[in-house]
Amino acid sequence: MKLLKPTMMDVAAKAGVSQATVSLILNGSPGARFSEDTRLKVREAAQALGYRLTQRGPVQMTSAANLIVFVVDELTSDPWMALAFEGARERALERGVSMSLAVCRNANVIDDDLVRQYSQIPVVGFIYGTMLTREISSQAVFPQAPTVLLNCYDAKRRLPSVMPGDLEGGRTATQQLIDSGRKRIGFINGQEGIDASSDRLRGYRQALASNDISFDPALVYNGTWEPPSGYDGTRAFLALDTPPDAIFCANDMMAAGCYDALKEAGLRIPQDMAVIGFDNREIAQFMRPPLTSLILPHYEMGVAAADQILDIAAGLTPRHNQIKVECELIERESI
Repeated sequence: MKLLKPTMMDVAAKAGVSQATVSLILNGSPGARFSEDTRLKVREAAQALGYRLTQRGPVQMTSAANLIVFVVDELTSDPWMALAFEGARERALERGVSMSLAVCRNANVIDDDLVRQYSQIPVVGFIYGTMLTREISSQAVFPQAPTVLLNCYDAKRRLPSVMPGDLEGGRTATQQLIDSGRKRIGFINGQEGIDASSDRLRGYRQALASNDISFDPALVYNGTWEPPSGYDGTRAFLALDTPPDAIFCANDMMAAGCYDALKEAGLRIPQDMAVIGFDNREIAQFMRPPLTSLILPHYEMGVAAADQILDIAAGLTPRHNQIKVECELIERESI
């Protein structure tokens, strides 16, 4: 009987990380941010299973295409799409392919002007990225070349997509607070109806259930992603008959408002109240105390999206229609 070779999925399962994390670590992707503990777990799992990485070289294609077009639905002061583009561009350059950036004026339908512009140019494929994690219209695709979706998805899974692991991130954040000895955990979420908010809330609830902690709706506050809602949510929690002993904020900006409310109330972080954020913005390391947070892995998502496009161009069929990239925990002094 012929033994099956171990796969990257096997390594991911043994190391307890995502397949994208295994790919990024074993490929030595520049800029990929993982702790030494995560890197060691992946390498040890690969060695124990006898997994050998198939090294990707320059893309061999029959056409003259040498360009990936990275299309975004909008550009803002937030760094996320810039990080995703940089990750994708670095990976493409490693494999001898260039990348250009285009902005779509309509968030739900690809501009006819963009379609016309690139219909005359041989391209390897398109990466279509959205600022908000969301479902996209089936019209938001390019007909003439492969398309990989980044931070968005087609509900019918007709196109491969790369997404942040928001649900697992919400579970990780909540579990971290539970492991630090906290039993009553408040959750300041983002706006209702947004995928990231829904997934992080589901992760929060799953962690509570796994530890036999009852879900209390009074401990969930729906914010706006901005500092004032972190402040208001914290004040609402402190006004409860039984306030929480920890607060999970669904992004670092709301955590900044949470800090202000706690300090105004004379409470110490983490002695009186543990706080954890999400996104790992630059501000997190400069808060006092420095904020424990989870990385929103857009750089790594860009790398994974570029790999998907380049593999398709080389004639490989993606093994998975949707890749979820791990939101790594960065431990600091707030819990």
